[in-house]
Amino acid sequence: MRFFDSHCHFDFAEFNADRASLWHACRDLGVTHLVMPGVAPEQWHTAAQLCGQYEGLYYAVGIHPHWIEQQLWFARNAAGLLDMPMQEKIITLMHEALLQSYREGKTHCVAIGECGLDKRIATPMALQEQLLNIHIDMANQCDKPLIVHCVHAHNEMIALLKKNKPQAGGVIHGFSGSYDIAQQYVGLGFYLGVGGTITYERAQKTRAAVTKIPLEYLLLETDAPDMPLQGKQGRRNSPEYIPQVAQVLADLRGTSIDEIAVATSCNAMGLFHRS
Repeated sequence: MRFFDSHCHFDFAEFNADRASLWHACRDLGVTHLVMPGVAPEQWHTAAQLCGQYEGLYYAVGIHPHWIEQQLWFARNAAGLLDMPMQEKIITLMHEALLQSYREGKTHCVAIGECGLDKRIATPMALQEQLLNIHIDMANQCDKPLIVHCVHAHNEMIALLKKNKPQAGGVIHGFSGSYDIAQQYVGLGFYLGVGGTITYERAQKTRAAVTKIPLEYLLLETDAPDMPLQGKQGRRNSPEYIPQVAQVLADLRGTSIDEIAVATSCNAMGLFHRS
């Protein structure tokens, strides 16, 4: 069996002490590929470097809505939004990162994101929507899929994606929602990232959704070091737990873990143009 972790912050400091040994252990378990989403410009180079050090690692370029206001260069205009120079600054940063990857002849940068909408944070939704549209436009320009972060904002996200559709599709990472919401994302050309949420029995709507949605629209992910599995709360999440997520998904769907591994890995390889 081979597994693909479609969303793992393997470049974060939580893995600095044991990254090499952990990746070795992951590969022994059949976890052979993972994508490190982008969260802020200062992190993109680190992710790119790790891709050169460890086989099977890939990364994305993006600014998470939670990180945008932490950038030293960030500023809102009088309306609390991104003015044109600030929008151009973000576009330039992403363009430069992508161009650097192309100049080096690297194929490790496989997506744009993570980007999205999050109602848990104080950043105004209008500003978050501006930032998300910048990412969608960038994804369409470079023909890359989009890694989407969405928390308590599915209606707003779906409306925005209908207006400004990512042409290469993407993934709704850490999907948590109903079957109806899942169907709408699939109809827009998106995969659903299935992670630790489904290991919790209380997540009935999400478990029902990933049971009924066709397997060809599902990816596996950990969101490590965050989003711990049931029974592992308070501990660092890890890409080595992907087989456990796969087993829960197999049990929910009444199929084998082998089928889950093959299908979700093929889905990820196709989405991120690795096949």
